[in-house]
Amino acid sequence: MSEMRTYEVFCKKAGKDEFRHVGAMQAHDPELALMYARESYSRRGEGAEMWLVDRGDLIVASPQALAQNADKPHRHNDGSAVAARRKAQRESGGTT
Repeated sequence: MSEMRTYEVFCKKAGKDEFRHVGAMQAHDPELALMYARESYSRRGEGAEMWLVDRGDLIVASPQALAQNADKPHRHNDGSAVAARRKAQRESGGTT
């Protein structure tokens, strides 16, 4: 018998709703995981679509990959530089 795998389960209601993580489960193979997920998370028709993702296939970002990129400050503009430039233009009689 194969080893147990962990599957993350995502469901989506009909329409434009996004997929939402609804839980995780263990199964020996993808077919069994789908059957378990259907019985556990969609018995009463709660979802129109379902995704199962083997946890071993997930790509996990490191904290370094998620850290703010300080060498590109133009991508992290809070608007203060634009506001200061416009104020200076108004005060000098220039156009905005």
